[in-house]
Amino acid sequence: MYSDDDIASAVRAGVLTDEVATAFRDHIAGLREAPVVDEERFRLITGFNDIFVVIACLLLLISVSWIGTSVASWFGVLLQAGTAWALAEYFTRKRRMALPSIVLLLTFVAGVLTTGFMLLKNFGLNQELAIGIPSGVAALAAWLHWWRFKVPITVAAGTAALVAGTFMLLFLAIPGARQWVSTITFTAGVVVFVLAMRWDASDTKRQTRRSDVAFWLHIIAAPLLVHPIFSSLQVLDAQSGVWQAVAVAVLYAVIALVSISINRRALMVSALAYVLYTFSALLEQYGVVSLSFAFTAFAIGSGLLLLSAFWHTCREIVLRFYPGFIQERLPPLQ
Repeated sequence: MYSDDDIASAVRAGVLTDEVATAFRDHIAGLREAPVVDEERFRLITGFNDIFVVIACLLLLISVSWIGTSVASWFGVLLQAGTAWALAEYFTRKRRMALPSIVLLLTFVAGVLTTGFMLLKNFGLNQELAIGIPSGVAALAAWLHWWRFKVPITVAAGTAALVAGTFMLLFLAIPGARQWVSTITFTAGVVVFVLAMRWDASDTKRQTRRSDVAFWLHIIAAPLLVHPIFSSLQVLDAQSGVWQAVAVAVLYAVIALVSISINRRALMVSALAYVLYTFSALLEQYGVVSLSFAFTAFAIGSGLLLLSAFWHTCREIVLRFYPGFIQERLPPLQ
């Protein structure tokens, strides 16, 4: 089984020409019932051996951390992070295994952040600094990991750490910043979304790891964007009224339009819980108590399945209304 990264590597090595690689991708795309770009594929697992290796790595990492904790709590986490890097030298850099690479990357970044937090807390620093400074260090560690291993999720992990650090430092520098947490969260979501779109625009055909990087950045951006918007409607704070249900439906339609346009589904998935809760609560107010969630889930699930089945057709219709310079930056129709 060969990935797009393997094909790109063969092109760089001179084993395949660009024309042959393009023809091969077009041939594979022609064998599929749905266009390859619309599938929003990303590498998560290359085989059951990935699961086997992950289990073995987790056992080793837990044991190493346990042993290191006997010296000091922070030393155990630091030793775990160092071990994760060492394992990545083989399973990521040499074997290029997808799932173990993701687990080792997350363990490494989380280990760096937790180590810094434990050390700074021992010095009596407040929570904002104890989280903010290690988050910045974790973002730098993620950058070093990306420079060494090029695991697609690394950019998203580093971005998440940087966002968390920025939040904490803002709360420390501006006493009233916590009152604007929704605005700050939404602003961070916009920044991450723009970053994700830049990665997407660099590979609109989604044939390289840049597309995978964009996928994980969209996963980070989605909740940062969606939660403040729906929180402003107070759909979880009180019983949902008709106006709230209408507003939620309109917002979800806009989110669906954006998702179809950029060919990413993360925004729709992040907003789904709010839609389910709002309409389920509305049905309960009108006497449908025991089956309110079932009816809501049935209606929304059926709609999403229809949208999935006609996703490519919807994109064809939507993209017609965009000018050419925007279409050039969006995934093409195939």
